[in-house]
Amino acid sequence: MREDDEALMRECLREAAGAAQAGEVPVGALVVLDGRVLGRGRNQSIASSDPTAHAEIVALRAAGAVLGNYRLVGATLVVSLEPCVMCVGALIHARVARVVFGCADAKGGGLGGLLDLAAQPGFNHCFSVEAGVLADEARAQLQAFFRRRRGAAAAE
Repeated sequence: MREDDEALMRECLREAAGAAQAGEVPVGALVVLDGRVLGRGRNQSIASSDPTAHAEIVALRAAGAVLGNYRLVGATLVVSLEPCVMCVGALIHARVARVVFGCADAKGGGLGGLLDLAAQPGFNHCFSVEAGVLADEARAQLQAFFRRRRGAAAAE
């Protein structure tokens, strides 16, 4: 783990809190290059009616716009929840160097939770993975969101 991973993950958790306030699953992401945050994202699939509007994709799009290039060579993606298969595909295509995530996703994670695409041979790009950074905080945030959602549904 790098020295600034926890501080960056705390920023992701703040982004995730904003997603939860908007009724979205609380996931936040940052794209960082040379210590500079190039892109921020939070889940927006419901608000945008876009199944691809995951926090990672939103952050990748923002970073690409800043650089004027979809290739984010040397960048790190930091995200509060393990990326899904779709997002891992985008990370490979963007040529990020590193992915840091908070808690694992046993039902949909593409970096070890359900599948491990980073370990699959044959892709034209690979990146390093740092899992479990502030995992307890990230998991607690997600669990609290779903508890509230189930409670609201039960009250109806």
